Amino acid sequence: MGANPFRTIFLGLLVAVIASAGAAQGQTTARPPVGGFGSPTDAMIFYVAHGTEGACGPGCADWIAAEGTVQWDTFKRLIAILDRQNGRKLPLVIHSWGESSLNVAVGLGRILHDRGIDTTEGTTDVAACKDKSDADCFALKRPGGPLEATLTTSKSLCDIACVLILAGGVHRTLPAGSRVILTGMTIHNRLAPNVSDEHRESLTTIYGEQFRVYLREMGVDTELLDIVDRNNANARASEVPPSDWTRLHLVTAAPK
Repeated sequence: MGANPFRTIFLGLLVAVIASAGAAQGQTTARPPVGGFGSPTDAMIFYVAHGTEGACGPGCADWIAAEGTVQWDTFKRLIAILDRQNGRKLPLVIHSWGESSLNVAVGLGRILHDRGIDTTEGTTDVAACKDKSDADCFALKRPGGPLEATLTTSKSLCDIACVLILAGGVHRTLPAGSRVILTGMTIHNRLAPNVSDEHRESLTTIYGEQFRVYLREMGVDTELLDIVDRNNANARASEVPPSDWTRLHLVTAAPK
């Protein structure tokens, strides 16, 4: 599941982060930074995609693509794209990778829940990006669309950052063929690696409990975080099989 079996939690300056179970699905070359000074490469962007009728579900041809690594300022871009929809509640399609900020992922989920947005997971393939470099494709996506696209849902990965965002959806789905891979998590200071082992252990417990509160509020079973805790202890990654998605209320409808 990649070289590093943990995700990191960035919390303000200190963050709970998860190491990427989705590393294999990440970009092969880094995109330009999304924001200004201090903005990391591969930070999550949002844009409206348009496909054929039914591309994103029954009666659905338009969706918001969320792709990249959840960073400290990602919530600003989510709010901006939602505000531009003039009341339309387009579903959010998540494609996350890299060392994501879990507390920000929780914040994204709460925003989605408050706005009444549905969530799912998949890869948005923009037609105009064919044969273009990553930088040129990024330049097309950055203004926010709409862009003609197709949705690929087979053999895609949903990591713990994806799970936390997905949990905020009013209706939550995972396409058949998706894989839910959970790693552990750890605490980082996003400006300097100066968190003591004792402080890191304490904060991991505190934020783990906050994440459990969030999942309970969203109606998702906190057993998912028990798995993350075990992965912390064993420095491993594990897969949640589709047979458990409904049992754990990770999805609100069976995969199709």
